[in-house]
Formats: sequence, C-alpha cells, structure tokens
Amino acid sequence: MEEIEVDIDTLIDEMDYIPGHFHLDMNLNFESSSSMNFQGRDLKLKRESLIYELDFETGSQRYAVRNLLGVFSFYLEEVEQAKEIFLLISQEDPENLNAWANLAYVYDRLDKEQEAAKCTERLSCLMGLDSEKKPLGDPQLRAARCLAEQGYAYAFDVGLVNEDDKVGKLVAGLTSYSKALAYGKEIPLEEKQSWYFTMTTFHIRLDGMWLNKGNEEEKRLTAFNRTLVLLQQVLKSSNLHYRALAWCYLGILLERKESFCATPMGIHDCGHSGTDPLDCFGKAIEISRDNPLVLNRLAKIFHFLGKQEMAMAVCNMALDVLPDPVLNWQAYCMRAKMLIKLYLRDLERVKMGLGGMPDQRNLSDAKTDLENVMKVHPCLKTYLDLGQVYYYMGVDAMQELFLVDEDAMNNALMFFAKAMELDLGKVLPEIQLLRGKCLRIKNEELNAIECFKRAIELDDVGSVYTESFRCLLEMLLLLFSQKRINTEMLMKEVELWVKKAEEKYPKLRVRQELRLVCRHHTAEVLELSKAMVAKGKTELVKLLFETMNYDFNKTKRNERSLSF
Repeated sequence: MEEIEVDIDTLIDEMDYIPGHFHLDMNLNFESSSSMNFQGRDLKLKRESLIYELDFETGSQRYAVRNLLGVFSFYLEEVEQAKEIFLLISQEDPENLNAWANLAYVYDRLDKEQEAAKCTERLSCLMGLDSEKKPLGDPQLRAARCLAEQGYAYAFDVGLVNEDDKVGKLVAGLTSYSKALAYGKEIPLEEKQSWYFTMTTFHIRLDGMWLNKGNEEEKRLTAFNRTLVLLQQVLKSSNLHYRALAWCYLGILLERKESFCATPMGIHDCGHSGTDPLDCFGKAIEISRDNPLVLNRLAKIFHFLGKQEMAMAVCNMALDVLPDPVLNWQAYCMRAKMLIKLYLRDLERVKMGLGGMPDQRNLSDAKTDLENVMKVHPCLKTYLDLGQVYYYMGVDAMQELFLVDEDAMNNALMFFAKAMELDLGKVLPEIQLLRGKCLRIKNEELNAIECFKRAIELDDVGSVYTESFRCLLEMLLLLFSQKRINTEMLMKEVELWVKKAEEKYPKLRVRQELRLVCRHHTAEVLELSKAMVAKGKTELVKLLFETMNYDFNKTKRNERSLSF
C-alpha cells in the first residue's frame, strides 16, 4: 500500500498540470488561521464580484467564472449548488477538465463513490491518460483551457494579508496563463485575446504594486513591455468590452512611463511614442458610448484612478443611454459613490485650509440617486451608502462632533440597522465604524465604544483603515476626562486595544493614530502616562512619547473604502 502511494505522489509531481481548483495553492483551499474566521465574508464578497464579471465574459471564459463560483458555493457549504454548477458545465462543455475534476471532488465529499469514479474515469480519458480509450479532439487544447481557467482563479483568492501575498497570487495566475498559451497553439484567436485581456489586467495590478514599492524598476520594465505587446493583440479583438478596456489600460500604462528612468522601449516598439494617455481614455469612451455596461466599468476604473470628473462624465453618459434604474441601477450607485467621494475630498481640503466648505448638493444628489436604487434594488451596498450620506447630513462638517440634523442621524442608524439584518452586514467593519460615529454624536458613548471595538475585531490583519482604533481611544479619553471611568480602567483598556491594534494594523499606521490622539488629548494622555509610570508600566508610555517625536513626513491618512 505504501509503495502505491509513493507511485501516485511521483506521478502527480511529474504532471505538468492537474485539473480542478480544489488542489490549487490558494488560501481558499486552506483553513483560515485568523482568530475570527472571515473567510465566509470574503468568499461572499468575492462571489458578488464574480457574478458581476459574468455580464462581461463570453465564450469559454464564462466557464472560468462559473467553475470558480462552484468552488465558492462549496466552501460556503452550499454543496448541492456547487454540484449543480459543475454538472451543468460538464453538460454544456463535455470536454471541460476542471468541471469534471471539481465534480469528482464534490461527489467524493458527498460519499458518492460511484459517481466520483465515473467523473475520474471521464477525466482520465479526456486527458489522454487512458490507453484503451482514445478521446476525440486534442488533449493539448483541453489542457490549455484548463490552465487558463486556473490562472483566472488566482485573482479571486481570499485572505491576502499584504502586498507580497497579492503579488504572489497574480504571478501564479500569469504563470498558469503562460503554460496555457504553450499548450494552446491552436486555440482560436478570439479566445486567446480573452486570455491576453486577463493577463494585462493582472500585469497592470502587479505594476501598480511594484510602483508603490519604489525600487522594482528592473522587474517592472520587462513586465511593462510585455503588457504593451499583449494589449496590441487585445486592441484587435471584436469584443467591445475587451477593446474599450484595452484602450483604457494603454492610457494607464502611458501615464506611468514617467515613473521609469527612461521611456520603456515597448512604447516605441508598439508605435505609441507620441500617443497621449488622454487620447486613449477618450478612445475607450468613444468605443463604448452606446454600451452602458462597459461605460459603468470605465467609470469605476476612472473613479479608482482618482479621475473623479472623468468618471462622473462617463457615468452620466451611461445614464443618458439607459436611465431606467431597474436596468441600470449600478450606474446610479456608482454616481452616488462619486458624489460622496467629491464631498469628502472637498471636506479634507477645507480642513487643510485649501478651500471653502464642501457643496452639500453633492450629498443631496447622492441621496436622490440612492433612493432611486432603493425602490428597485434594495441591497447591502445601498443601505450602507445611504447611511453614510445621512451621517454627513446630520453632523457638523468640520469636526464631526456636533449634531446638526437629528432626523438625518436617526435615518443613518436606521439604514445601518437594515444593513445588519443581512448576512454580510453583520461582519463589515465599515458599518460598525459609521454606527459608532453616529452614536458618538448622539452622546451614547458606551454604545459607540462597543461599535468601535467590534470594527477593530472585524478588520482584516494588515488593514490600513485604522480610524476605528483612533475613535476608540478618543472615546476612552473623553470618558476619563468626564470622570466616568477611573485611571485603572483607562490603563487596562488602552493597553489592551493598543496591543490588539499592533497585532492587526501596520506599525506605522498605529503610530500615526497614536500621534493624533496625543496631540488632541494631551492633558489626558499626560495624566495616563504618569499613572502608568507609577505602576511600572513604562512600555506604553515609551511608545506614546516616541510617537510624539516620530517624523511621519505628513503621510496622508487612508480613507476607508465604503464601497465593497
């Protein structure tokens, strides 16, 4: 028996690829190591993204999405649904290796040995491993499509704590696509172009991460030039979605050429020496002017690139083409998100003394858009965004410390409560943060503190969104100044939550928040420090004083993304 196991292991090691998703080196396939299991939440959020992708994908690329949807269903304990997904793919595309492998895995877990054996036998035949049954068609093409689907999956892995993890998954995905291209010499051009499109998406995300590191130019240059070559192929695609986004991607790359010491040769080789990035963005918009779905995708990209005015214009184009909120509710949500973003951007500027008060009409218009969506598609995202709008309508803009509209604040809490009635609403830290801020304004300090604590607990390890931590410390110090908690309790709470924050967030982010707290509550921090020194607890005191003297180079605080 032992000898057979060795032979099987050797056989697996010698195989260039293994069909299926359940063996891939993805966090998805392993137990979560975090103290609280967030994998279910992350899976549901990723599944929402995947369902959105189905609207854009065509041909065999849809099977990449659907196979992964089946894997997500399996890990969300919807095993029957997972089985049905894989079964349907195997019926529509009887040569889909991943579907047969995934189906065999599910049958095995359901203790249906005969069905699992049939799937394995079918898989063996399709791979050309059965010497007695020669399959019709080319096993090489089946292998290529199998590897391409696996490559696609890596971008949707969960539990990626830091940039290095994300880089690793994208590199693994690109490696799988490269293998697919090596096997798929005879794959139809249009299908290859869909692979090229996904590869360029991976490359651009990778380039952004390497660019942020600041010392990866040599590594970036090779990948950058290759991405330009891939984009040249995608620009020839008959698929409007791929072609429009390829122009957008080209604009992004051309904007980044200044980040290199010398212009990458790929720009010259591909004939873009004099091409203006804005012309590329304009071409993308022009191509998709009659397609609201693609316009929505472009608006989202421009939004995340920080091109808010361009994003707004494209979103308005999408709504001009299809104004019906039943059919185009995504555009209303997107425009509302951008209006909120514009309001918050102007708010930051006025706090720095760089402009006048933010335009309240942005909040009113966002509310109108979201109310249009609420009538036809009430969902977690809408509840969350409407709650955020009402919060800013109800609080003073400058300090967020005074109530200016009690009805608006009560509406905000009502929408957060509705969001928490939904499964995902209970585990999103941003809802707890905003609830805590609402309750703080209503002078419900103890309830606010519980919300801030819950938000910290729900945050992912490695998160840079540390506002909940700062709000918690500020509330504890406020209660201390009002003599509602004693020194002993304050020391205990501050020690505990600083320790939790250091385990959860990057060290620099924790120090930045501590510095802000020390600056705004100096008297209380000094009194706390004296008490801790008297008790011999000098470590935290040392950290506080080091923080006050630390040079952060005026690093901008990260704003939590409230649009999951």
